[in-house]
Amino acid sequence: MDKAKRTGIIILPDPKRVLFRPFKPGNEQRIVKILARINILTEENIQAEMKQVLSEFGTRHQKAESFFMKRFEDVKSFLLTDQEISKERQLLIGAYFTQEYSLEHSALFNPSMIWHPDQNNLQDGTRRFIISLRATGEGHISSITFRSGIINGSNNITLDKHSKFVTHPDAYPNTNYEKALFKIKLSELHVLNEFSNHVLSELEDNFTLAEISEKTLELHRIYTESHLGEYENTSNAIIELAQSNYEVQFSEETHLSERVIFPFAPNELNGIEDARFVQFHEDNDSITFYATYTAYNGRVTFPQLLETKDFLNFKINTLNGAEVHNKGMALFPRKINGQYVMLSRQDGENIYIMYSSHINFWREKQMLLKPTYPWEYVQLGNCGSPIETEAGWLVLSHGVGPMRKYAIGAFLLDINDPSHIIGRLKEPLLTPDENEREGYVPNVVYSCGGVLNNRELIIPYAMSDYSSSFATINLDELLHEMLKDH
Repeated sequence: MDKAKRTGIIILPDPKRVLFRPFKPGNEQRIVKILARINILTEENIQAEMKQVLSEFGTRHQKAESFFMKRFEDVKSFLLTDQEISKERQLLIGAYFTQEYSLEHSALFNPSMIWHPDQNNLQDGTRRFIISLRATGEGHISSITFRSGIINGSNNITLDKHSKFVTHPDAYPNTNYEKALFKIKLSELHVLNEFSNHVLSELEDNFTLAEISEKTLELHRIYTESHLGEYENTSNAIIELAQSNYEVQFSEETHLSERVIFPFAPNELNGIEDARFVQFHEDNDSITFYATYTAYNGRVTFPQLLETKDFLNFKINTLNGAEVHNKGMALFPRKINGQYVMLSRQDGENIYIMYSSHINFWREKQMLLKPTYPWEYVQLGNCGSPIETEAGWLVLSHGVGPMRKYAIGAFLLDINDPSHIIGRLKEPLLTPDENEREGYVPNVVYSCGGVLNNRELIIPYAMSDYSSSFATINLDELLHEMLKDH
């Protein structure tokens, strides 16, 4: 019997929440043909068509005309002349190269819960929280979206009403790259060779995306003639690596639930999966919110690191090092003995622990936990970042048993030496009940991180990769259960 108590709150995917995305109709020839057809319309036709577009789609989006103008700028180079055209015609062209994307049509799951950076104007004993969720839409492409709410002193949860709008942020490449770090990553990708060394030798110790892209393309043309395309993959890898480090920025006017981090870099094109957020306490007592997540390009997964202080501005960077692979990395909420600490699962089966002096580089691991009980014989993994308690580091875990059924468990690590296990549940905290078994992937409960509030562990969890809910358990009861046989 499950030890955690369900709240009955359900967060369902909302297919009406749609995002503007660029529409790219095949090859360049088709773009030219579409533009030619639009340009034979009279201004009267243009105004009528644009009025119809805004009537159908204007109320479904904020700043629709702004996005249409951006799309016009993207395709205007395909116009056959430099003749000036009206603003209405520009907007209509932009609309023809725009489409809607229902980002959470298929699922809204794998939640991670953290305390909101703004705790002002609340009643005593009430705290504001943020839930990040994995939203999955057409083509099974995943992105990160957010919800918010409050928990009162009795641990009652109230979700804020989410906005019907969705907003894509402005994205920018990193302004600066360090040559030494970039070279290490190229080596780990097995593309540090004659060509990439030549590219780096032409750059300063710090360089921009434009500089490395220009130099890579310039040398690629030269090497193609002499090496018959031998370094084609290396050239692509250099530019893709640079593009994988970027920043996104939302307007302060947007509601938290409107913000979505959609795949942007080449290594994310098929999805951003399972963000594990943690409120990290820096050495100078400031707070940074980090999230480890999995980027997927359709072939290979890449662990990445997201960073924000305000949930308006986000930095995204690659994680580096020999042990950065597979899924499910989770950062501890502060340094321990002067080092960053991370949970991981490189072999897809066991839980490992890693230490590093640099948050972006992870070179060594050590075994922490193996599948031991029947409900976890297939594999183990973490369900989010460890939570600090007076008894030790509390870690939510997931185990997979017969019929590929996922369950949520927990274990406890020594507060000063987290490589030492001091407590562990023999039975799950939470398993799928009859109302949670059906979904995109049946028989799964899964979390990407909970919080403690008034001696109660709050566990947000996904139900069969479709929707999300919350469960709670008393911390003292949980600690007693984990420690009684140790």
